[in-house]
Amino acid sequence: MENESNKDGQNLKRGMEARHLLMISLGGVIGTGLFLSSGYTIHEAGPVGAILAYAIGAVVVYLVMLCLGELAVAMPQTGSFHVYADKFIGPGTGFTVAILYWLTWTVALGSEFTAAGLIMQTWFPGSPTWLWSLLFMLVIFISNALSVRFFAETEFWFSSIKVVAIIMFIIIGILALTGLLPIRGYTHAPFFSNLYAEGLFPNGFKGVFTTMLTVNFAFSGTELIGVTAGETKDPEKNIPKAIKTTLLRLVIFFIGSIIVMAALIPWQKAGVDQSPFVLVFKSIGLPFAGDVMNFVVLTAILSAANSGLYASTRMLWSLAHEKMIAPCYAKTNRHGVPLIALVVSMLGGVLALVSSVVAASTVYLVLVSISGLAVVIVWMVIALSEINFRKQWLQQGHTAAELKFKTPWYPIVPWLAFILSFLSCILIIFDPTQRSALFYMLPFIIGCYLVYYGKKKWPRNN
Repeated sequence: MENESNKDGQNLKRGMEARHLLMISLGGVIGTGLFLSSGYTIHEAGPVGAILAYAIGAVVVYLVMLCLGELAVAMPQTGSFHVYADKFIGPGTGFTVAILYWLTWTVALGSEFTAAGLIMQTWFPGSPTWLWSLLFMLVIFISNALSVRFFAETEFWFSSIKVVAIIMFIIIGILALTGLLPIRGYTHAPFFSNLYAEGLFPNGFKGVFTTMLTVNFAFSGTELIGVTAGETKDPEKNIPKAIKTTLLRLVIFFIGSIIVMAALIPWQKAGVDQSPFVLVFKSIGLPFAGDVMNFVVLTAILSAANSGLYASTRMLWSLAHEKMIAPCYAKTNRHGVPLIALVVSMLGGVLALVSSVVAASTVYLVLVSISGLAVVIVWMVIALSEINFRKQWLQQGHTAAELKFKTPWYPIVPWLAFILSFLSCILIIFDPTQRSALFYMLPFIIGCYLVYYGKKKWPRNN
């Protein structure tokens, strides 16, 4: 099937190949969460605590991906979990999840473009940040506007740079840990002594739980596999392939990087001021380490913005396609790109950026708090949708063996995914710096339900 829909000018084209999906799913989890916020996790949870937090997060994500795999292969639709929530939980939940996910990525767009502009100032001091931000906005907009194939190709290369950088980082880190590369401040190979030098959990075991929201946010992007399902060639073959390698990728790239960082950087110095990757390279004395890593971080930021604009655009398209918002947002051009949804999503990112400047402690704080929790709620919805889908599938007289990809150990895996995701939301109540996210999120969710059920509904497809 070439297009997902061929009516009313709402057709999306299946332009993504296996290599695009694999690299997008890989690049989706290697972003600023790893390059920047991993230092915060090490600092708060301690070396072993950070490794444990990321290990728990990796397991949670993998369980969620197993649930998403069954749904996405059975129903490869753009909009993915929003459509599944609509069908298997309720339309109000489907609407709310789509709005949350759209908000998550549009808020992220604002911060990504600002961060990209600030990085450029390190090479061009005195240049205006807004000018660089505007330039990158145009680049990312064009990447998404030309065609889904062009988006997939640019994201493939952005992700390739990140993957190569992580592999090189892990290799260099191993060489330093074993003494084959000298490290400042060490007269002999440190091996893994930093991991337990001041106890396994210098800040207490509580840090493992209070950093889980940060960890989960770092893993956000894995669910993009589901969003791309409606525009992927041969989804029955390519989606399971990407899903099945998720855990391996997370272990190698995330856990591997965190082990190297925690072993080489004293946890007290782990980075609130700069990327822990830069700290490691500087400790080894590599020339131009700062510039190289700033380039990689810039690539990660642009990759996140590229994927974020794509995801938020497809959420609006899906909402309109399902007749939950005005149908004009589902209109596509001859290349299968929903331009109106794309423009509105980009404007949302611009408004988020503006709010970060003029209302940082009010509007922007609320937006960031809500978007930080949103991805975990999406994971809960995916797990619950899979539980209800399987029940309905069996009630209709089908068997699990008929599914081309099925979540193993049903219903243990989906319920475990749901409960662990729910706990990572609740546990932030013990962290005063993140507690406000819960208080902002609850009324926002209630508001979304009220808007959906209170508005005059558009006629729905049967």
